[in-house]
Amino acid sequence: MKIYFVSSNKHKYIEFRRILKDVIDINWINADYLEPQSDNLIDVAITSAKWFSHYIEEPFFLEDAGLFIDSLGGFPGVYSSYVFKRLGNNGVLKLLDGVENRSARFVSVIALHIGGRITIFEGVVEGTISEEIRGGGWGFDPIFIPNESNGKTYGELGENKDLFSHRGRSATKLRDFIGRLVA
Repeated sequence: MKIYFVSSNKHKYIEFRRILKDVIDINWINADYLEPQSDNLIDVAITSAKWFSHYIEEPFFLEDAGLFIDSLGGFPGVYSSYVFKRLGNNGVLKLLDGVENRSARFVSVIALHIGGRITIFEGVVEGTISEEIRGGGWGFDPIFIPNESNGKTYGELGENKDLFSHRGRSATKLRDFIGRLVA
């Protein structure tokens, strides 16, 4: 099945293409768009999908994700991309300097627009924020440690990140849904 993925983030496209390659032929639409102001990832994804439905042929999907740090009241959350651009990993680590509670979660919300409807798929991974930058990857990968990773950050996991990632979990739900449609 051919489907469009809408994002200005090439890294997300590469991850989705790798995770879904066995089921979906993903065509990337590199589009930067103004996301609505909301403190809820699902609201952001739905509103963005509705807006794009006027300009993009379906089926298409987009994804919004955020890192929610408990001791910072869920910050950066829906503002993760902006915070990463402004503060980076070093800035987030500085905010947590001396903080014992480093628990966090990464959340991915996919909004699929197909058949005139929007369907949401959510992936959540619980974890902690490391004390230092470890490994490569992109975004907050070098500082987020998923609980199931034996203490490794996303950045240290490489492509094995897909086994633990929030995006991998939401994409698996999307894959299952699409699989039922084409079966």
